[in-house]
Amino acid sequence: MKTEIHPHYTVVTVHCACGNTFTTRSTTTKGELKVEICSRCHPFFTGQNKLVDTAGRVDKFLKKYGKVPK
Repeated sequence: MKTEIHPHYTVVTVHCACGNTFTTRSTTTKGELKVEICSRCHPFFTGQNKLVDTAGRVDKFLKKYGKVPK
């Protein structure tokens, strides 16, 4: 196997928008990662239905097509 071709794998701190902070390992050189959704606040893991609207896409759809049929 060739030497010195693989990135360095270091410990980083992850900061979520919900306030959760944890450490993991990554190839980033900054030492920290900032994320919007983590396993503590993600609807799949929490069981809560929370609509994550990106750039008003839901409003744009409703404006274009009206009410959503049942």
